Amino acid sequence: MFEPFEQKAKERGFQRIAGVDEAGRGPLAGPVVAASVIFKKMTAIRNPLFFDINDSKKLTSSKREAIYTYLTSSPDEAEYTVSVVDVDEIDTYNILQASLLAMKNAVTAHNPLPDLVFVDGNQLFNDPIKQHAVVGGDAKVLSIAAASIIAKVTRDNMMQHYHEQYPQYGFDVHKGYGTKKHIEAIQRFGLTPIHRKSFKVKTLCQEV
Repeated sequence: MFEPFEQKAKERGFQRIAGVDEAGRGPLAGPVVAASVIFKKMTAIRNPLFFDINDSKKLTSSKREAIYTYLTSSPDEAEYTVSVVDVDEIDTYNILQASLLAMKNAVTAHNPLPDLVFVDGNQLFNDPIKQHAVVGGDAKVLSIAAASIIAKVTRDNMMQHYHEQYPQYGFDVHKGYGTKKHIEAIQRFGLTPIHRKSFKVKTLCQEV
């Protein structure tokens, strides 16, 4: 399924190879979350969940949760970091720059730093660490796919918490994305502190 990005990088002499991805670029509410994963070993792993790792969008919620638990509780196999960029920063910098900032913060939280990073998408973040952008990387690079799962589950859990604070918006269901019910809730109740105060939100609300 995955292309041998990490294996080829190892053959070229790289030792600490990270994959980084983000979750939350598209929603109208909530933070953008990035995760970075370095696999310490990719052979002799017996846990079957390792072989279920995939693009987070292709997994069921229960499977994502199971793989998330495995990845975050197996320090001998996987090292991970997470970064959260909140709504104020998104509104200040725009969502693209906020996403790149989240990925940079996740990668640079590793200690020691990675010597190569595979970045999902076609943009690189501003840092001297050697980077390689991979379009559709969450379906091509194992470490990016693992990062996508951690980022997605982390963000979903945050949105569940926000649902408990603002139950009338349905954050537990749509996770902040611009569904019809979400936009109708904004029209009825207004914006919460976790909504992105952007032109996009106002435009979509006017269209419903």
